[in-house]
Amino acid sequence: MATSLSNPVFWSIIGGITALKILLIPSKSTDFEVHRNWLAITHTFPFDKWYYEASISTSEWTLDYPPFFAWFECALSYIAQYFDSAMLSIHNHNYASQMTILFQRLSVIVTDLIFAYGVKECAGCLGPASWQSRRDVWVHNGFILSMMLFGNAGLLLVDHIHFQYNGFLFGFLLISIARMLQHKHLESAFWFCILLNLKHIYLYFAPAYFVYLLRSYCFLYSTRDGGVLWKSFSIKNFTKLSFTVISVFAASFGPFIAKGQLNQVLSRLFPFKRVQKTGLMSDNKVTASMTGGLVQEYQHSILPNITPTITLICSVVVILPALIKLWHRPSMPWDFVRCLTLCAYGTYMFGWHVHEKAILLIIIPLTLLAAVDWDDACIYMFTSLTGHFSLFPLFFTLAETSTKILLTVMHAMYSCFGLCLLNKDVVHEALLSTFEKIYLFGLVFVQLYHSYLHEFLGLSKKYEFLPLLLFSAYCAPGILYSWLKFYKFTLARDRKSCLSSTKNDYFGKSCLEILYNTEICNWSPIQSLNSGKVGLWFGSLCQHSVMILYLELTINIYFSYPRPE
Repeated sequence: MATSLSNPVFWSIIGGITALKILLIPSKSTDFEVHRNWLAITHTFPFDKWYYEASISTSEWTLDYPPFFAWFECALSYIAQYFDSAMLSIHNHNYASQMTILFQRLSVIVTDLIFAYGVKECAGCLGPASWQSRRDVWVHNGFILSMMLFGNAGLLLVDHIHFQYNGFLFGFLLISIARMLQHKHLESAFWFCILLNLKHIYLYFAPAYFVYLLRSYCFLYSTRDGGVLWKSFSIKNFTKLSFTVISVFAASFGPFIAKGQLNQVLSRLFPFKRVQKTGLMSDNKVTASMTGGLVQEYQHSILPNITPTITLICSVVVILPALIKLWHRPSMPWDFVRCLTLCAYGTYMFGWHVHEKAILLIIIPLTLLAAVDWDDACIYMFTSLTGHFSLFPLFFTLAETSTKILLTVMHAMYSCFGLCLLNKDVVHEALLSTFEKIYLFGLVFVQLYHSYLHEFLGLSKKYEFLPLLLFSAYCAPGILYSWLKFYKFTLARDRKSCLSSTKNDYFGKSCLEILYNTEICNWSPIQSLNSGKVGLWFGSLCQHSVMILYLELTINIYFSYPRPE
């Protein structure tokens, strides 16, 4: 069998999951009105009014995505008029005819083909494994990866019930990652820049792209001990890379710069005078100390106020070890994927404007790693379950409860089955530890309280946001645990660095452990200092941070939660 899936098999996966998406078409959420209003804005006004429409329109849903996404909405609006032209009226607020819902649902399903293509490209980057000689498609690494990605429960819930275009956007990310794995650096940079100008939340990944492209594309050679050879800096490659990046951003922001609107556009993209909570609470460090649950500007009454500058510093500090490690591994594109995941973790845990759906920025790249390494698979299994569960408060009606639980459980069961089957010849340990199983079992009781006990106890009016607080408080330590575990595993991989950097080196787990145990891959003193001691120091710092986090969480929940008069 070829190293990548054949077209009939792959597209059968896409067809089957697309059929499931069609069944979710009747679902509706408030995000329908957000995108309906953006369709109306971009269809009604010239582009130089798109980011000023608040003075004309009475809608609260102002356009706050980058220019490429605005043009994307504009293009969709010309198709939407053939379904129901009334949806394009700027004053037709909360308009939701059956044809409007059908069009918006179909637009997400069709644009998911970009995601499908990205999945296929990444599946083709996986190396062959020994069991492929059996010609059994069910245990083909590309098949399992495709099922886990395209059938991701979080994406199905957020895009096809709550309504967004995350699959479309993640498609560009996966295409960019695939090009990086294929050592096509300029193409990777191009697609990532396109992505940034579609949705700026993907700036979380920018540090990893900057470090890896600079080190692996602009510096052509390394020293014998793995350091950078400064004389090998290629002005030609740097110029090509700069031209690629600048060209994309010029095409996106150029028309608005020409109209003198750059500051207005940036003020919409980066509203630093508010904290994003959308009535819910994402499971990060900042959320642990803010339980108001509103989009507003406010001051802490007990602890010091958290500003964008503080969160930026914290985010940079926690991702810095991963970036340093990536700098010293320029020929390891899978380590680039690992660094992407850590950047998403760090900015999710300590970011300023963090949405609960940002957990998908961690889960999607982690899925790629799970398909090639058992240790990553263990972390992925725990993180995906906790992360998908943290999205449940977005779907609060009784009709959605069974759907969200069923999709999450089905995805988890297949992921567990597929990953265990993929690694059955080389691994003889459980996918989840006893502690992790107990923690995940606790999610059941959180959902039971949210669905039944809260109202049964008569607390639904006095403590309306208590179930949301419980979701956030329970999921936060789980995400924190998975982040620390993944970081520890990543920093500990230095002793395995002497193995080949080809795309199938992750499948040599048995040989790798033999080399490790027989001390063939010993560190040199310099490597031990740079990686081992820094890793131990960072691990100790993280352990102390956990203690501080829980202390702060307890204090803030006590003092910040509203009490009856």
